[in-house]
Amino acid sequence: MKPFGFLHLKGISGQIAALVLASTVALHLVVTAAFLISRPDRPDGPPDGARQLTDAALLLGAAEPGERPRLVTDLARAFPGLGIEMLAPGTAIVEKSDGPHLYGMRRHLGRGFKAVQLASDGNTRRVGVQLPDGTVIAGHVEGAPRPWFWGGPWLTALMSAFICVTVLGLWAARALTRPLSSFAKAAENFSLDGTAEPLPERGPEEIRSVARALNRMHERIARLMSDRTRMLAAISHDLRTPITRLRLRAEFIEDEGNRKRMLIDLDQMRAMLESVLSLLRNDRKIEAVTLVDIASTLQLVADQFGDMGHVVHYDGPVSATAVARPDDLHRGVTNLVENAVRFGAEVTIRLEVSDTTLVIDVEDDGPGISDARKQEMLEPFVRGDDARTMDESTGFGLGLSIAHAIALAHGGELSLHDRTPHGLIVRMQLPVSQAPRLAA
Repeated sequence: MKPFGFLHLKGISGQIAALVLASTVALHLVVTAAFLISRPDRPDGPPDGARQLTDAALLLGAAEPGERPRLVTDLARAFPGLGIEMLAPGTAIVEKSDGPHLYGMRRHLGRGFKAVQLASDGNTRRVGVQLPDGTVIAGHVEGAPRPWFWGGPWLTALMSAFICVTVLGLWAARALTRPLSSFAKAAENFSLDGTAEPLPERGPEEIRSVARALNRMHERIARLMSDRTRMLAAISHDLRTPITRLRLRAEFIEDEGNRKRMLIDLDQMRAMLESVLSLLRNDRKIEAVTLVDIASTLQLVADQFGDMGHVVHYDGPVSATAVARPDDLHRGVTNLVENAVRFGAEVTIRLEVSDTTLVIDVEDDGPGISDARKQEMLEPFVRGDDARTMDESTGFGLGLSIAHAIALAHGGELSLHDRTPHGLIVRMQLPVSQAPRLAA
């Protein structure tokens, strides 16, 4: 049995607590390292010139006033770069601003001594130490004390905390949101053909639980759709036998009118079964994509309907090659043209190709469809309005649905538009996975 603490750290709350702890530890490590590098508590904090001037001022402050000139002369010879001199009380010009080097000097001076900033002399800093009796010991100080990073412990701590929390926070946010992005991508690419990879079950325990649940849901939906397709395929297979027997028996009906009507009904039943199975099969992307000459496919569909006595024209380039599923595309366009010739006298198949999109328009001069029902017509088993009522020559409301499913399977879309002055335009827009090659 795993310990409770280990299980808790596998969740989001435990990881956030670990993030806060890691940020605190990192902050303390940075502050400790900065302190050990700078060591502001050391007595030798001031630079060499400031330390020498501080020691000289302490020595002169302890000496008798009469001995100070001699000591100043000796100190000037010992430290020629310091330029030490003694100024009488009230003669030193003190600036209001303090240099950073004065903080270390004041920490080493005793009571009664005062470090002051004097007027600068060139590039060197001229500072002085005021003795208890008002005498000022002046000298030139080069350099400055080593600052503790950015000006002090508090600012260093704040900057370190900001950097640690920001870096760790960005890392944690990316680690926690990456699975959510994969969930959104999986939902967009959801399919039933088995090509989609299962969601990776990694990250906090809550994220892994969601990933496992989504993977199981995908498996259940795929299994349900597969069972539905097999069931309806079995029903269709079983119904074909009695339909065939009924056709044979109908041939023995003496009444010509009744025999003809019965044969028409049987043909409609068979066509309905085939249409339903075609719609169900298209829900699953069984056919592989390949390089297809779209223009030749559309021209072939137009010629097939022309051979049956319909007026169908093709308007587009002679050749337009793109990646698609050839049989699905042929079936989808055939359904659109079959629907168009049923309600129009003349049909035009129009093809337009750009660098990224392939547009197939099937135009007819029929009565058209009202705007209120255009979206509804894309649903299965939905037929048109009163101008497109069903009789023995009409379909079952599956042609547009199958074409719509084929367009979606290609990553495109199907839409209905009005044609001027009357009629309908069914537009199938497909993405071009490969740059098309056109021929005039």
